[in-house]
Amino acid sequence: MAVVPLPEAARALLESDALAHVATIDEDGSPHVTLAWVGVEGDEIVLATLPDQRKLRNLRRDPRLVLSVESSTTNEWGLLEYLVVYGTARVTEGGGAETLQRLAHTYLGPDVVFPNMPDPPPGFVTRITPERVRGLGPWNPLRG
Repeated sequence: MAVVPLPEAARALLESDALAHVATIDEDGSPHVTLAWVGVEGDEIVLATLPDQRKLRNLRRDPRLVLSVESSTTNEWGLLEYLVVYGTARVTEGGGAETLQRLAHTYLGPDVVFPNMPDPPPGFVTRITPERVRGLGPWNPLRG
């Protein structure tokens, strides 16, 4: 699939305090969904964890995923807008605590320390390359 740039409206939502639903594929082919803090670095979406979680094991085996993020904007029909990003992920070890600290300023407040522990583990950072952007909102190229 071709890499697509994130539209500005999608970027703004991903940089807000809206939680992302992260859908990965379990080993048996069934879906696995979890919530995550997300942000944007360059043209990629990022999330981080400290422990090695199921979603990370899934992504190492099959890097395809889907993110959905609910907006707080109601459209002209009274429906909440939402963003859906289809993409490919790569998981790297290290940098998880630093990325979580940066995201915590958005999700928990500008003065928060997270994770609030001395010498946190290195954790993991997942970088997502968007390949298709859909949903209900100004980021959907098929609207109109």
